[in-house]
Amino acid sequence: MHTNYDLPENIIDILNTNKREHNETLQELIRKGGYMPPHIDLLIDAIAALSMGKNILLKGPTGAGKTKFAETLSYLFNQAMFSVNCSVDLDAESLMGFKTLVYEDGKQVIDFVPGPVTSAMNNGTFLYIDEINMAKPETLPLINGVLDYRRTITNPFTNEIITATENFNVIAAINEGYVGTVPLNEALKNRFIVIDVPYIQGEQLKELIQANTNLTNETLIDLFVTLSSDLIRAVEQGKLSEDAASIRALLDACDLSMIIPPKRAILRSIVDKLEEEREQEFVQNLADTLF
Repeated sequence: MHTNYDLPENIIDILNTNKREHNETLQELIRKGGYMPPHIDLLIDAIAALSMGKNILLKGPTGAGKTKFAETLSYLFNQAMFSVNCSVDLDAESLMGFKTLVYEDGKQVIDFVPGPVTSAMNNGTFLYIDEINMAKPETLPLINGVLDYRRTITNPFTNEIITATENFNVIAAINEGYVGTVPLNEALKNRFIVIDVPYIQGEQLKELIQANTNLTNETLIDLFVTLSSDLIRAVEQGKLSEDAASIRALLDACDLSMIIPPKRAILRSIVDKLEEEREQEFVQNLADTLF
C-alpha cells in the first residue's frame, strides 16, 4: 500500500533528487510503504536527516509502526533496504557475512557470502537494524565506524576494509524498557538523529484499519478505534504493558472479526499474548464493555 503525503515542496524536491535506480535484484528490496504518521513532521524530519547522510533512530513502543515507517522511507527514496533483526544471538557473522566452501572449475575454494551490513555498504542502500537494543553490548561496537563520518569497517573474516558507497544510510529502531533490551550506550546513540514514533490514534487509525484490513463495518471500526484509545491510555497509566496496545495486534483483531465474533478476535490477537492474568482480565473487560 502506498500513501500520498502532503509534503512541502522542498521535501518533494529532496526526494526527487535522491531517488535511486537499482538493478532488478535490489529493486525487490524496495519496500511498499504505507506508514501513516500521527504528525507529518515525523516523515519530513526523517527525510531531511537521511538526505544529509545522517542515521536515524526510530524510538517508540512496540507495534507503533516503526518498521512500517522505515519501509515507507525505503519507498519514498526508491531505495533498497537490507535488514538486520537483533537478538541476543546476533554475532559478527549475522552482520558481516560468513565464509563457505564452493566449487569453481572443479576445485573447492573458500568464498565469502556478504551479510546485510556488507551488502548495504557495498551497494549504497539503506540498512535497517530492528530492535537494536536487543543485541549484546559487545556486538554493536563492531559497527561504530559504519555509523560515524568514517563510514568504514574492517571485515573480521577477510580483513578487507569496506568503505560505504554513496547513499548508504542506517535506520535503526528501538523499544526502550522492553523485556530483554539493554540501554544503548551514549557513543552509539550519539551517532543517530532520534525520532520519537508514537501510537497512531483517532481518525488516522481509522484510515489505517480501512486501508490495511478487510474490515468494512463502520460501527465495528469505530469501536476498535475506541478500544485502541482505551488500551493506549491504560499503558500510559501503567496499568498494561505496551504489548496490549500494539497497533499490529489490533489490525489482526480487525481482520479476524470479519469471520469470528469481535470479542473472540480480541482474545486471540491481544489478550492471549499478555503474560499477566490481571492484564488479560483488564483487556477482556474493556472488550466486554465495547462489543
